[in-house]
Amino acid sequence: MKIAFYKSTHPGFKGIYNWLVRGWECGPYSHCELIFDDGVAASSSFADGGVRFKKIDFNLDKWDIVEIPWADESAAFAWFVANHGKAYNIIGNLHFLVGFILWHDDKKFCSQAVLESLGVIDAWRYGPNAAAAMMRSFNGVTNAR
Repeated sequence: MKIAFYKSTHPGFKGIYNWLVRGWECGPYSHCELIFDDGVAASSSFADGGVRFKKIDFNLDKWDIVEIPWADESAAFAWFVANHGKAYNIIGNLHFLVGFILWHDDKKFCSQAVLESLGVIDAWRYGPNAAAAMMRSFNGVTNAR
């Protein structure tokens, strides 16, 4: 399995959101996707209405890919099946700006969904950039910058 981290900028409003997430988190990423061994991706996306599976062409000019050989693919897949269709957690995203805003367990944002599917505790605490740093740490990478 792998995780893809989006480092490009969409046109229009989506691009503003990409820029805001990267700026607030002081990192290059604004979204992430879990990639199963069959090539199907899973995440939560505002544009796609929440938690979903999707076939994506991962252009390496726009995405960084991190291998996660330690992950339990069947457990992650089961998590996405069980949570498929849950709404995108836009309010939960605001907790990165205003700390007292709590998460909503019935809604998920991208890194929250990906990390929960991998068994990370309190996954709502991590945005895409923190998730990328965590995955690189789990893989033994130091000083990834």
